[in-house]
Amino acid sequence: MSMLVVASPPRVSHGVQGRFRSGFALAAVVLGFFVVTLDAVVVNVALPSIRGDLGGAVASSSGPVLGGLVALAAFLAAQARGAHPMVPLELFRSRTVSVAVAVGFAFVVGYYGLPFVMSLYLQQLRGLSSLATGVAFLPMMVVGALVTPFSARLAERLGARQLIGGGLALMTAGLAALAVVRPATPVWVLAGLMVLVGLAGPLVSPPVTAVLLNSVPGHRAGVASGVFNTSRQVGGALAVAVFGALLAQPAAFTQGLRTSLLLAAGVGLAAAAASRLLQPSRGSHDLEAAPA
Repeated sequence: MSMLVVASPPRVSHGVQGRFRSGFALAAVVLGFFVVTLDAVVVNVALPSIRGDLGGAVASSSGPVLGGLVALAAFLAAQARGAHPMVPLELFRSRTVSVAVAVGFAFVVGYYGLPFVMSLYLQQLRGLSSLATGVAFLPMMVVGALVTPFSARLAERLGARQLIGGGLALMTAGLAALAVVRPATPVWVLAGLMVLVGLAGPLVSPPVTAVLLNSVPGHRAGVASGVFNTSRQVGGALAVAVFGALLAQPAAFTQGLRTSLLLAAGVGLAAAAASRLLQPSRGSHDLEAAPA
């Protein structure tokens, strides 16, 4: 992957191109170590812990973890010293930027993780067909789609910070409720609980994006947006990988389902608390504008 990225850097001046090459290479290495580390931790730690047999799992995962930390440190050092960094670290001096990126990550863990685990549950344990499973998700998606056009108006009336915190609280409540319901709970009840997660989409994603972009100067908007979207993608990938590992053992599927939903609920609750630190602004920026 890193070879493909380095082979096709953006078309910039020759002097800057070399710095972009090294930055892209380091970023690809960090991403690679992240994937390897995630695989090692899930396979060697999460699954053995479910079986109650950790043994030497932690030790066997230490190599990839240390390698990932070294690669991350090298990437951050390169970004701090580079004249044209891919990710300007001063961007994170803004508390609003840091919190918004964290909220984007946490939101997607629950919002993408729920359909993954519940679709498997409804088909494998409840015996629903793929069509019936899709119908069970319809209320969640329809409600989210109906509320989306009113997201901006709600943010203006209630305040972006309150809307984001409320949406994350609804998502947390829905995930926690789904984790503790009885196995024989009717599907229509499960569909109703998933609506709480569906409501979080329009209540969280548009306002937190607006808060983020309003907190940076115009010439940093593209970078901030890229960092935010990357955090969301990482959150979704991490949720699917970890939850998939927790559901991999048929004998422990129900326990893995509940653990996955409670993990997502915990991440959502932490994000709801952190959202109180957001500082929405109108036309002003947390970072000093610099010459383009």
